[in-house]
Amino acid sequence: MSTRSVRPSEEDSDSDSPELTAVQAALAAEHAAVYGYGVLGGRLDGKRGAEARAAYDGHRARRDALARTARDLGGRPVASDAAYALPFAVADSPSAVRLAAVLEDRIAGACADLVRATEGPRREEAAGALREAAVRAARWRGGNVAFPGLAERAAGADPAATGPVEAAGADGTR
Repeated sequence: MSTRSVRPSEEDSDSDSPELTAVQAALAAEHAAVYGYGVLGGRLDGKRGAEARAAYDGHRARRDALARTARDLGGRPVASDAAYALPFAVADSPSAVRLAAVLEDRIAGACADLVRATEGPRREEAAGALREAAVRAARWRGGNVAFPGLAERAAGADPAATGPVEAAGADGTR
């Protein structure tokens, strides 16, 4: 499912903060997730259907919170597209489950960027959203990934191509 790039409108400042840019990207990802769960929800029933409805409600709530945050930061929240291109046809329950995992992986990526761009309570909220997306993705997929939200650190990626790790203590020092 593709999400469009987040471009500031003519009314928005040319010097948006990295935090606002990350909030807008996360908001765009939430718009896409709400749309995607609307599509896949009709293909699931029982326990999986209940999980999809809970995820849909959670993404709607996070979307609304991110829109408020964008306004609080002085931006105009990015609008949802009328429709989104799905990465594959969702014709049955297995493809619906697969789409749910893809949606959560994409949300995790946007949340990881938001964690990097924020501080304090907003960073805590973003980290919580990243955790929730990673857990939902693992449930949908039936397994987890080593670094949810960090595609460049996923299995099979060349660690040398991603540059040095900049976390405190990552170089083995304490």
